Amino acid sequence: MGKISRRTALGLGLAVGTSAVALPGASAASPRTPAGARRRSAALTKTFTADHSTVLRNPLNGWVLYGDTSFPDNFWTARDGISVPGVDGTVRASDYASTFYLRIAWSLLEPSEGVYGWDTNEDLKAAIATARERGLRLAFRVVVDSRDKSYGFTPDFVRDAGAAGYETQTGSKTVWSPYPDDPIFQEKYAAFVRAFAEKYDDPDTVDFIDGYGLGKWGEGHSMKYIDSANRESVLRWVVDLYADGFSRVPLAINYHRLIGAEKDWGAPDADSERLLDIAVDRGFMLRHDAFGMTTYYGDWERAYAEKWRDRRPILMEGGWVTTQHSYTDDPRGYKTVADVRQGEFDDSVEAHVSAMDFRIGETLSWFTGRFDLVQQVVAEAGYRLYPTTVKAPAHVTAGSTTKLHHEWANLGWAYLPNDLPQWNHKYRPAVALLRADGTAAHVFVDSGSEPSAWRKDAVATHTFRARLAGVAKGDYRWGVAIVDTTRGNVPGIELAAQEATAGGWLVVGDVTVH
Repeated sequence: MGKISRRTALGLGLAVGTSAVALPGASAASPRTPAGARRRSAALTKTFTADHSTVLRNPLNGWVLYGDTSFPDNFWTARDGISVPGVDGTVRASDYASTFYLRIAWSLLEPSEGVYGWDTNEDLKAAIATARERGLRLAFRVVVDSRDKSYGFTPDFVRDAGAAGYETQTGSKTVWSPYPDDPIFQEKYAAFVRAFAEKYDDPDTVDFIDGYGLGKWGEGHSMKYIDSANRESVLRWVVDLYADGFSRVPLAINYHRLIGAEKDWGAPDADSERLLDIAVDRGFMLRHDAFGMTTYYGDWERAYAEKWRDRRPILMEGGWVTTQHSYTDDPRGYKTVADVRQGEFDDSVEAHVSAMDFRIGETLSWFTGRFDLVQQVVAEAGYRLYPTTVKAPAHVTAGSTTKLHHEWANLGWAYLPNDLPQWNHKYRPAVALLRADGTAAHVFVDSGSEPSAWRKDAVATHTFRARLAGVAKGDYRWGVAIVDTTRGNVPGIELAAQEATAGGWLVVGDVTVH
């Protein structure tokens, strides 16, 4: 083997002789220092290598795969075995996603009062079960408005109880929708949301919830009220309803220029920004359903995204339904579906989105036409964290206090939204003493460092002291991770480093406790 540098050797996990690197604030042992003191002052430095390609299934990050509420038998087969130009074999869309998103009718989730679809609807149960088997977390938007739908999206028992509403035509179908300011509707819907939250306010299972869901398609526009003066009170009611129910799972609201307004489209409403800020101030994330549509995702939308960029996560949905819409009319001059995918991607980069969509009807075109962008999203979208360097002592004394140094980089264009109120700073970097089987004997959490502050192209440097109280003497390995402090300090975020892991911890090196 040829000569290799110390940095390369450490990156490969190889021994590098007896030379030591001093910890910050300490000096290397001199030749006159007694051997025992040299042994206890020796330090190790581990440099990690960035991983730009592995799909990391982290919360609020990466690709979101849209589900079908009717869940046909071929749902997965239509998304498995995709032939990608230039790629040997086939790929599965679900292998590139982190989340399975269902835009679903209230009437499917509660077909009769107090009876819930997650217990009784076999299609829904199959969709959820198979998504979970593939390692996907869940996300939901509950829609109550029946316009443009072939059946009623609000359960019949709401109308039967006397809620006020209106009828519309969808083809030959007459459908009914409630007024969102009707007190009977609000009573029934509030009871449902409480039950929904009791079932799904679980961050181990659910990634996010769209916490508005009113208006046409649940996007918050084209509203119809008993009294239009109730626009703000309705928004406050539904925002509070979801925020009170979902205390652990993040919530989102569409940053629509006509949020809560009665118009379909037009110039931005003067109250929209103020009303949206009510939701965002309560901890809501942002999402928009028209990325790539130059007319519908315009200057107002870009400015609002910029206002909250890197302060709240932003979720992306592509706006063009390319099999139905005349996307060549877009001012950008799209000529092909591949051009549309590029436009959606470009808007997402500008907004620093945390997640992008594999939408129903659009998924295959990402793989067959723009697989390069699929891979680029994996490499750069959202947050992608890894420790560049960790410094720790190779020998420590039980009961003593030791200094640990760790540096981090973010390869993604967004940030880890650890500051969301539902997460409440639960993710923290930590260093652990690992047993031979990879389990953590002791975990030392650096509660003074905040991962939500880590940005692309800036290395975050942290040093903290750990007291080795109750640590048994013996041989261990140091490990590093970002842990979930609400789950017993187990590793909670997959890291973008190429080196070996043990029990979810990146291995730093050997340490002896004397």
